[in-house]
Amino acid sequence: MKKVLVFTAALLTLIGCCNKQDNMENKESNNQAAVMDNILTRKSVRHFTGDTVPAEMVEQLLRAGFAAPSAVNKQPWAFIVVDDATLIKQLGDSLPASRLANNATLGIIPCGDFNNTLEGAARDFWIQDCSAATENILLAAHSLGLGAVWSALTVTSEDDHRSDIARQILNIPENLHPLCIITIGYPAEDPEPKDKWNTEKIFYNKFE
Repeated sequence: MKKVLVFTAALLTLIGCCNKQDNMENKESNNQAAVMDNILTRKSVRHFTGDTVPAEMVEQLLRAGFAAPSAVNKQPWAFIVVDDATLIKQLGDSLPASRLANNATLGIIPCGDFNNTLEGAARDFWIQDCSAATENILLAAHSLGLGAVWSALTVTSEDDHRSDIARQILNIPENLHPLCIITIGYPAEDPEPKDKWNTEKIFYNKFE
C-alpha cells in the first residue's frame, strides 16, 4: 500500500510538472502571437475623438520610448509631451501634416539632445535612435487601444522650417532638435492595416 501511495504521489507530481510546462509554453506562445499581432495590425490613425489620454497611459508610452535601443547606449533623446489644448491648436494650425488639428489631445515630440550625442560624424546617430523610440511609442499606443500617427519635423541635424515652427511655439532650447511629432488620441476611425509583406524586397547574403 505504501508503495502504491508513493507511486501515486510521484505520478501526480510528474503530471503537475508537465501541466506547468505546458502552461508556460502556451503562455509564451500566446505572448509571441500577441506581439506579432500588435506589430502587424498597427496603422496610422489621423482622426480622433477628442477624449483625453490618461496620465498613466502617457507614462506607458514614454516608458516604451525610453526602452528603445541607441548607439553605444547614449540614449540621446528627450521627449516633449504636449497636452495643453492651446499649444496643440497652435501646432495643429501651423503644422497641418501633424493631424493635431483633428481632435487630438496629445502630442509627443522626440528630440535629439546634442548635449548627449556621440561626437563628430557619429552625432547623427541620434536620428536613428529617436526613430527607434518613435516606433516603440507607436506600437505602445496601438497596444493600449489608442490611435497614433507621426509626421517628420526634420531629416537632418540642420534646422528646417517645420522644426523651427515647433521650436518657436514650444520654446525648445538649442541643444534639443525635434525629430517628429507623434499625434496620439482615441481613434475616431478604424483604417485597415496595410499588408506590406513583399518578397521582392528581400535579399539573402550576396547579390549575384
